[in-house]
Amino acid sequence: MQLSLSAAEAWQPLPAAEWNTEAARHLLRRAGWSDPQPEAGRATADGLPLTLRRLFPADPGLFPEPRLIAHLRQDTPEMARNLTSTSPGADKQALLREARERTQLAVQDMSIKWLQYAAQPRNMAFAKWVLFLSDVYVVGIDKVKNAALVWQHFDILARNALGSAPELAKAVSRSPAMITYLDLNQSKRGAPNENFARELFELFLLGEGNYTENDIKEAARAFTGYRQQFGVFRFAPGQHDPATKTIFGRGGRFTGDDVIDLAFQQPAAGAFLPHEMVKFYLSDSPLPPAYLNELGAWWRRRNYDLRELAQRFFGSRLFFAPEFRGEFIKSPVQLYLGLVQDLGLSVAPLPRQVLVPLRQMGQTLFNPPNVRGWVGGRTWINSATLSVRRSLVESLFAPIDEALLNADEQLELVAAKAAGNGNLTVPDELLAPLARLDAAAATDRLLGNFLALPAAPPFRDAVRQFLAPVHADGPPTLRRLRRAAVTLLQSPEYQLC
Repeated sequence: MQLSLSAAEAWQPLPAAEWNTEAARHLLRRAGWSDPQPEAGRATADGLPLTLRRLFPADPGLFPEPRLIAHLRQDTPEMARNLTSTSPGADKQALLREARERTQLAVQDMSIKWLQYAAQPRNMAFAKWVLFLSDVYVVGIDKVKNAALVWQHFDILARNALGSAPELAKAVSRSPAMITYLDLNQSKRGAPNENFARELFELFLLGEGNYTENDIKEAARAFTGYRQQFGVFRFAPGQHDPATKTIFGRGGRFTGDDVIDLAFQQPAAGAFLPHEMVKFYLSDSPLPPAYLNELGAWWRRRNYDLRELAQRFFGSRLFFAPEFRGEFIKSPVQLYLGLVQDLGLSVAPLPRQVLVPLRQMGQTLFNPPNVRGWVGGRTWINSATLSVRRSLVESLFAPIDEALLNADEQLELVAAKAAGNGNLTVPDELLAPLARLDAAAATDRLLGNFLALPAAPPFRDAVRQFLAPVHADGPPTLRRLRRAAVTLLQSPEYQLC
């Protein structure tokens, strides 16, 4: 990719004269899921600095603990005691089956609740930022096997998401889910487990090639004694190796926190998280090292403040450069939540209709495929996932057949409607205003609302001709508008932001 700015220019703030509606919409689509009204108009009027402070606030609204997660967390100690005291056999198998089922239901409930939280415009940028951090500091329910621990991990990320990056890393090292996921529970003096130390350097803080195998071995000794029990971190001094260690060429009786401080003193630390941000938010194509080093050096001078990094990144000239407009493939989560926002819908409290398509498109919330997280980009798109993306759009334009819902789903649907969140599929009323316009104006409205870039003339002409009435110069019919909207949302252009 040919970059239009030099490394020295790239991270300078966007000039006020270049802030306009299109820039605001680009920011909202990339930092969040879409550009729902009135958010785009508000951002345009407020200006970029105020908008960034609102998207990444000093005191963000956190994702509240879901009810089933709370119950599971409270019951975990008793469940563990029962499993320990029960002899192998049918009774123990029944207890294990119950534990698996409770975690499965809790994960489903947590996933729906998180999507509902993240779909709110006031939460979307912060929710996506925490999702990004979870794609760096990865844990997965398949290995952790306790949904309450996974929720707690996300809560740890959220509470530290806009503070100090070293403090975030230290909090993550004490996350019960992370301790389970990377086997710190088994790491002890004389037999350190290297999994966490390796991923800390390679995937969390520095990147491959910026440490030695000896650094990993010595760092693993520093994290011995880290334990979790029933979702509570504890340090076991008797299992910790307090002897002198040599890490990054320095010697000392280092603890786990010391290792993290040493890692952030390495030149690679400043550029690593910006590199991950580029992959998650900006482009499939990596930036040249000089660009990342420039931002990394600036971030280091700001004492690795995450909120300042977010505002610098999303407020930069490079972020708004033409080469990064409308060319980034939406993840399944962004596609779904973008559709919800673009169509003015609520997230359906129905796992089969929401979570199954996300899984089929390649993204299961709270369960990345491995410790490297989701690869993203072009890997989201193949013939199978494109078919699911098209089916997802069709489902949002079709009424829900309540006769096919089970009892729990029917109860959830009733509760959603009672709470005023019953707009789960697209009604005719949404398109009715367009039916009062002529075909050209309706085309402009549809394309302007849904696409990140202006449509090519042949594409625009095809939509206009489809919407043109059969007789006279009247407005398009609702049926044609619905079909045009579905086709537009299924188009390759809509898969990009």
